[in-house]
Amino acid sequence: MNLLHLWNSFAAILNEMSPYILLGFLIAGLLHVFVDPRTMSRHLSGRGLRPVIKAALLGIPLPLCSCGVLPTAVSLRRQGASKAAATSFLIATPQTGVDSIAATWSLLGLPFAVIRPVAALVGAVVGGGAVAALDPSGSAAGRSLGEEAREDYSGLSFGRKLIAAVRYGLVDMVASVGKWLVIGLVVAALITVFVPDSFFTALSGHPLLAMLAVVAIAVPMYVCATGSIPIALSLILKGLSPGIAFVMLMAGPAANFASIIILSRTQGRRATAIYVGSVVVTAVAFGLLIDTLLPASWFIPAGGAAAGCCHVTFGLFDTLCSVLLAGLLAYTLLFRKHNHHHHNITEEMKKTYQVKGMACNHCRSTVEKQIAALPGVVSVTVDLPSATATVEGDVPAEAVVNAVRLAGFEIEN
Repeated sequence: MNLLHLWNSFAAILNEMSPYILLGFLIAGLLHVFVDPRTMSRHLSGRGLRPVIKAALLGIPLPLCSCGVLPTAVSLRRQGASKAAATSFLIATPQTGVDSIAATWSLLGLPFAVIRPVAALVGAVVGGGAVAALDPSGSAAGRSLGEEAREDYSGLSFGRKLIAAVRYGLVDMVASVGKWLVIGLVVAALITVFVPDSFFTALSGHPLLAMLAVVAIAVPMYVCATGSIPIALSLILKGLSPGIAFVMLMAGPAANFASIIILSRTQGRRATAIYVGSVVVTAVAFGLLIDTLLPASWFIPAGGAAAGCCHVTFGLFDTLCSVLLAGLLAYTLLFRKHNHHHHNITEEMKKTYQVKGMACNHCRSTVEKQIAALPGVVSVTVDLPSATATVEGDVPAEAVVNAVRLAGFEIEN
């Protein structure tokens, strides 16, 4: 039965990944609360490769998707980062993250988990260095970010900071990448069940052609760094080489049409072209190196979850983690959305703004937090589907416009 096969493949992959995904989300929350963004931005200004390398190293552990990283990079740019450092950050961040590295180890093995951040670092340094060389005007620092625009956790006790970190990791981060994670799991299960082995066998004889085909598919479809892992696993199990699967791991999360359009407006066309080129070239180059120089035995999937279609066993801890992750996904997709649409607020001093450029829940959360930090704001609701921000309180429209602009977006007039 194909439906039973599909469900077993989906459930087995989810069970393999869920403990590591939850751990990664918690670490993401700790980074968000305990690491001051101003500390990062102070190291990202100036010329040369040093800020470019620092930006890549700072971006690699952050679990942000390619559209969610855009407002962060814009904010860093305005805090003093050079355009080269911002480009390096943009390349490195969506390709990896503490959550995706842990999940890569669990499902694809240690070699993939080690090579993935190394490839992200190389691609980021190459891309950022190219921007520094070809666009020297971008080395100047951006506009400084005002004190009121930063979310400040310094006044909280350690316990309150931990609560904020858990909430950010298990609620905000799940809301940001949860949809793409589910899409990745479903695509992996569909590939495992419905795509015949002969299709991939034909491509396996032409690795470079197969890698370019993966790039052509990965960029428009878009999946987050964690969601790309089960897809890569299903490709390996269907007969494709580890190098081809690696291209999916790197190219899929780093570039999509929405982020390219937004990036061209904020960084310029030249920097955008370098960004996309660095992602594609680095992914293909490392894919070829993996297939040519490294033993294939290193890349046997650690779990092989998708292979066991009808005889899957589930451990208690893994199953509990999967249930918890599923519950968090349901909460962020249903209950939290309901709350954002049905605040019981008065209509006295409420105004709605049209926000341009938001592409995911992380974008929505960034705009919401920037506006909420303004003096006089009673409540703020940012709705992603309608691209609107509804603000209640005695706050000037100019202040709202500036806050949205500092978050990396614009208010339509």
